[in-house]
Amino acid sequence: MTKVSIGIPVYNVEKYLRECLDSITNQTFKNFEAIIVDDGSTDNYFVICQEYVAKDNRFKLIHQENKGLAGARNTCLKYMKGEYVTWVDSDDVVDNNYLERLLETQEKTGADIVRCVRKYIRDGNVYFVKGYEEGFINEDGVFDLSLEAALKSAFDNYFGSLEFWGELVPRKLYKGVALSRGVTLEDQGNKFKLYLQSKKNVMLLEQLYSYRLHNESIMSKREDSANLEDSLSDLQTQVYNWNKLMYYVDIANYNVEEMRETYMKKLDKLPSEINLSEEDFKIYCEKVSRYTKKLKHFWNM
Repeated sequence: MTKVSIGIPVYNVEKYLRECLDSITNQTFKNFEAIIVDDGSTDNYFVICQEYVAKDNRFKLIHQENKGLAGARNTCLKYMKGEYVTWVDSDDVVDNNYLERLLETQEKTGADIVRCVRKYIRDGNVYFVKGYEEGFINEDGVFDLSLEAALKSAFDNYFGSLEFWGELVPRKLYKGVALSRGVTLEDQGNKFKLYLQSKKNVMLLEQLYSYRLHNESIMSKREDSANLEDSLSDLQTQVYNWNKLMYYVDIANYNVEEMRETYMKKLDKLPSEINLSEEDFKIYCEKVSRYTKKLKHFWNM
């Protein structure tokens, strides 16, 4: 039986794809399958992918019309057969012992979700995060991530536990889970579905996943944006995702009042996290204020 299914959504990343796939080929743990889903790419990714599929039968390539990152992940899940699932974005790189260390930690802790810590790649240079361990109470380099902390991470990603990539999850946890399409920040709007089904979550405090920073990435494009239209669009997306989280929290009846308070505090902090002109800043704040009042009225707060 295949132990790990690696999902690799691909969209116009020809420049970085070979480095990503090499890092998967070079894994010290060998019992895996790599499901590559081409999400309607228009670059020369195909030649590169075919090369890996031809020389290694663990690699499988699936084509589809563009459905966005969430749609590509959903397709990956349809074809996965492994006991565990992990994700590697096609412009990122993983250390050679990435799978080995995640599996060892799972066996040691019995956790459902095992995350590792990221480092960064920019312009060909690798940047390690220093001193991050000081923020975690841990035993032998493993931090117990509570359900409460994991869910609240949807608001600020304080623990770096929001993304799908960089972790190991039993495939059975994805049963019945479909990632919402058509919005950015699909991690924020979907990851909590896994946490609400998990019994134990841990973070392995080793920087095994290299997250690439470059101008073409979705996150870079968002962070470079400093205009009212984009800021309001981001606000709309975030509110949509957070409302979906609160809907699931209500259904699960999990710390409902406390989660609502956390949501309210996050809305209060949002204006301090943007960089707009004075006039645009007022419009943004009014939008946040109106929505906060609407939620408080709906929840009788």
